[in-house]
Amino acid sequence: MALAMMTTSSVASLRAAPTMAVYGLACVFLYLLPAIVFLLPTSLVSAELASGWEGGVYNWVALGISKPMGFLAVWCQFAMTIFYYPSLLGFVASTLAYVFNPELASSGVWTAAVIIVVYWSGVWVSSRGTKGVAGLASGGLIIGTLIPGTVLVLLGVVFLGQGNESAAPMTADNIFPVWAGLASLVLIVNNFLSYSGMEMNAVHVSSLRNPAKEFPKAMFLAMGMVMTIFILPALAISWIVPAEELSLTAGVMQAFDAVFANFGWQWLTPIVGIMLVAASLGGMLTWLAGPSKGLLLISRQEGYLPPFLQRLNKNGVQQNILVVQGAITTVIGLMYALIPNVSSAYWIFSVITTQVYLIMYLLMFVAAVQLRRKFPDHPRGYRAPLLVSMCGIGFAASLAALLVGFIPPSQFGSGNAGLYFLIVGGGALGLGLLVPFLFYKFRKPSWKQPEPQEVTPS
Repeated sequence: MALAMMTTSSVASLRAAPTMAVYGLACVFLYLLPAIVFLLPTSLVSAELASGWEGGVYNWVALGISKPMGFLAVWCQFAMTIFYYPSLLGFVASTLAYVFNPELASSGVWTAAVIIVVYWSGVWVSSRGTKGVAGLASGGLIIGTLIPGTVLVLLGVVFLGQGNESAAPMTADNIFPVWAGLASLVLIVNNFLSYSGMEMNAVHVSSLRNPAKEFPKAMFLAMGMVMTIFILPALAISWIVPAEELSLTAGVMQAFDAVFANFGWQWLTPIVGIMLVAASLGGMLTWLAGPSKGLLLISRQEGYLPPFLQRLNKNGVQQNILVVQGAITTVIGLMYALIPNVSSAYWIFSVITTQVYLIMYLLMFVAAVQLRRKFPDHPRGYRAPLLVSMCGIGFAASLAALLVGFIPPSQFGSGNAGLYFLIVGGGALGLGLLVPFLFYKFRKPSWKQPEPQEVTPS
């Protein structure tokens, strides 16, 4: 139960609800499908890897495939955060707008300003090595997800019970999404990002008394809770806000504002906004230094990054990496001010985040099969059933999601498809493949620093 709750708190969020609410009842299918073909394989496969080999995804891929591919995997795990923070903070900006002025939610300038100010504030806090930052996110599941989500669903039910008609049809004909070519299914790609991160929870498999039985139970329980948190609020939003009016960044607050207005409780909207913002910011601060720290340690040992990026400040924090990442985040944040539609910008950055992360999962599935073949007798605390089949399903699903992400979704059909492809392709392939290739190609023996100074956890 404890592992299931930990997994739920690290995966579940209300942020993706508006993205799926545009599908109405079909969002149930669109959450269930990636849960079966992606969430389940990544959970069980990463549990076997974590129970047999320490060192995380770098060590798994380095042993299973090669060290350069291990660097690529750990790079992608870090690089996805470069686009993840702008999309997360885009949600924060739109939510915060409902505390001050809801009209700001569609303002690219407001969104860009919030992204830049909040991100650099987070870098300043993290660079000081502040103890207790991790505690800021400990209540995030309750404060920013469970309480607002439960309130939204209950008021949505009451809203329908009062005789109001659902904005989205809820009949059997709407169980599956309307097929209008591949573009009609592109928004499902966002669900792969929603379900990502299972490889980090897999490290706890060794703490179970009977991993072979208890870990699958924990994962199925977590899957049920995660899907409940994802599906019910998405449905509630689809009942209240028509799909054509839905903002992908401000959709949660649109729904709260509409349902509170129905009961004359609009004074509660800013309070809910503050709860959502507080939980998101706590999570951002907790994660800000984590992925870059893993990249730093591997790079010092193997010489993958230049000394400038390996430098630590007096608090033992990889400040130079955070500053360079911040400069890129600032440029990305400014794109919110340049792209006319905030929802379009949010979607583009979410897709790039997902695609970069999926490169790491592709490598992980290949490495798992190779490790089972190379080291069949290596002790493992947990052996995933049908490992090769699950890796095949997970690899195919990840590759399909990565490729489909290059297609503009039908909701943004009026935009320039060529420009969309260039931005997404340039962001995902450039950052996910080209940059690490250049680091690896031009590395020097002097970049190795195998004896790092003591790093104080932030």
